[in-house]
Amino acid sequence: MGFWNDPLKAAADWLMDIFTGWGMPELATQILVAFLGVLLLIVILMVLDIVLVWVERKVVSRFQSRIGPNRVGPFGLIQPFADIIKLLIKEDITPSGADKVVYNLAPILSMMSVLILWAVVPLAPQILGADTDLNIGALYIVAAGAISTLSIIMAGWSSNNKYSLIGAFREVAVMLSFEIPMLAVLLIPTIFAKSMGIVKIVDAQDTWFVFLAPLAALIFFIAAIAELGRAPFDMGEAESELVAGYNIEYSGMKFGMFYAGELLHAFTFGGFWAILFFGGYRFFGLEQVNPILAVAILLFKAFIGYWLIMWVRYTVLRIRIDHMLSFNWKFLTPMAFVLLMVTALLNALLAETPPWVYVSSMFLSNIALAWGALELARSYSRREREKVEGPKPAVETTHH
Repeated sequence: MGFWNDPLKAAADWLMDIFTGWGMPELATQILVAFLGVLLLIVILMVLDIVLVWVERKVVSRFQSRIGPNRVGPFGLIQPFADIIKLLIKEDITPSGADKVVYNLAPILSMMSVLILWAVVPLAPQILGADTDLNIGALYIVAAGAISTLSIIMAGWSSNNKYSLIGAFREVAVMLSFEIPMLAVLLIPTIFAKSMGIVKIVDAQDTWFVFLAPLAALIFFIAAIAELGRAPFDMGEAESELVAGYNIEYSGMKFGMFYAGELLHAFTFGGFWAILFFGGYRFFGLEQVNPILAVAILLFKAFIGYWLIMWVRYTVLRIRIDHMLSFNWKFLTPMAFVLLMVTALLNALLAETPPWVYVSSMFLSNIALAWGALELARSYSRREREKVEGPKPAVETTHH
């Protein structure tokens, strides 16, 4: 039962015994075992990415009343592998005048920015637990996610194409703008957990943080979709306007790496949404039964978040960029900062109260703030409409 109680540690100890038995120094053995662990995680994520390609194509076919992949393999399961082969044998083109080093580095950084996020993901109490729990894990998420922003501007600038450059500028403008409210609401779980460590945030959720701060969970979800560059925020890939955006000059596996990074990034954000607001791997104590079950719980919650991201993408029309940025700077960002201040204030005032008072007060404050923000937005839109259309004429009433 020791292996199933902590499979990674059991496998690492087994490898350590083998390598040290061959006469390898202990330090070199530890480095090699750590490298093999990282390699195993990357392989699992790559296989997961292949599965996500098939899942997303099947889901969008359902949404849009189409068939989806159904030819290569049963239910089209082998179609993603056929697509990979197609991308591998396509001609690798580098535009004339392009900065070759930056051009070829951009898709690698795009994929790497997703993979390094999983370094701080607590998959189970015994898997990637306290030993790898950074005390600034929440800050690490923001810093690692910013690499994808860098990769997009590198791809647009180095391609020596005006359309790709415009697409990169517009996408980066959106990503940087929506990072502000995301960072603000990311501090709310750290207030509840009194730590920026991801494992401590999960362990502190005896009550899921979504019940304490539902508005923060919603803001994080909206900002995550914008950060991903997915509809309705897909300014970098508005085909009718930008000829496919920042990645127009990429072909073969370089384009495939951008596409794979986007899919895995969406699933990763679904996972962090679950970790920050839905208890991560915790679910009524089942995570203590077996670490494999805890991993399955986390992945299931992450898939629900990924499903919702797909639902929004294939349902909502693209927003105009000026409307998009106005929505962020005039509505979402102020609301996120007000919510952060209200949460910090109530957390200090209600620290000694019973748990039911604390939870209900936090929940009601979120509902009140959301209602007030919607009323302000409604009155603002009414005033703007009257500026364009003029005030509505008074209705004449006749007396009999």
